[in-house]
Amino acid sequence: MKKVNGHEIISLFEQWSPKRFAEDWDPVGLHIGQLNRQVEKVLVTLDVNEDVIDEAIEAGANLIIAHHPPIFRPMKHIWTDTPQGRMVEKCIKYDISVYAAHTNLDVASGGVNDLLADKLGLNHLEVMEVTHSDPLYKLAVFCPVEQADELRAALSKAGAGAIGDYAGCSFTSTGIGRFLPQDGADPFIGEIGKMEQVEEERIEVVLPGPLRQKVLKAMLDAHPYEEPAYDFFVLDQRTDAYGLGRVGTIKEPAKLDDFADYVKEALDVPALRIVGDGNKIVKKVAVLGGSGSKYIHSAKRKGADVFVTGDIDFHTAQDAEAMGLSIIDPGHHVEKVMIAGVALKMEQLCKESGYEVTFIQSVIDTEPFRFI
Repeated sequence: MKKVNGHEIISLFEQWSPKRFAEDWDPVGLHIGQLNRQVEKVLVTLDVNEDVIDEAIEAGANLIIAHHPPIFRPMKHIWTDTPQGRMVEKCIKYDISVYAAHTNLDVASGGVNDLLADKLGLNHLEVMEVTHSDPLYKLAVFCPVEQADELRAALSKAGAGAIGDYAGCSFTSTGIGRFLPQDGADPFIGEIGKMEQVEEERIEVVLPGPLRQKVLKAMLDAHPYEEPAYDFFVLDQRTDAYGLGRVGTIKEPAKLDDFADYVKEALDVPALRIVGDGNKIVKKVAVLGGSGSKYIHSAKRKGADVFVTGDIDFHTAQDAEAMGLSIIDPGHHVEKVMIAGVALKMEQLCKESGYEVTFIQSVIDTEPFRFI
């Protein structure tokens, strides 16, 4: 197993939950410290406060991955006799770096909203509010026939040629390639100063935009020529849509109050608020972690009978009731599902990459409310 630094860990994380998925207003990324030192233990938490920093110190973790950004608004001062100032001071003193993944982790496949949907047992999931989709590209590359299979395999391993449930998709046509090696060239085939003809294959594969550099590097590494001929084309088609919230169906229709009892248990909350007739039958459910007041119309457009989300204000509740959309508000803190979800996902990614890193799940309760 390989010992790694913070950059290598966060690079893996951002392949899963890229910062480009975040909303424009969202200050995701590194908040405190640096990533260019060795990391052996990572603490995963929903929030960062002084108790969480103490937990990291006790555990020997020098990197924290959090969902809620600890410096959400710009700091004008760092006064170390304030709670936020003490937190920053301790991070610097004990060489603890803090990285935040907020709305990008909400959007990512397998992120906060998928974790909540899984907790609720939702099936046939779709994105509630689409925020991102990437262009598809086509790569066309010319290669000697004898080396074509090896090149196709390298492109497939890098992620090119994946279409739906199929991998390794490509198209090939054959023809004659011609080239004249000049002084200073080191031709794989042919001689300096002599025109060469080679039977070649034109290999065509599609790939999502974010994989372009990875696929290009894999192609150049695997290609036998020192100067391969290739083209990238931008296609009209786009990749699968990403976005906020999820919509799905529950296994059996249920009364709203009965489903609310299930939500309370599934999301491990002491109380929740309900908007709507408790005898209403619900089947289709929308869920969005955090504050969902702005998205009641998205949930309604998707045909949801009930919207499970936090921080619903009085007037939004009235609007939802008027449009026939029920709401179950279990609070903001249900996003704690990300602690175990991120730790397990990162353990898997690091294991696959041969990284020697331990991920620790925070046990500090950061719920600010008490319920009586």
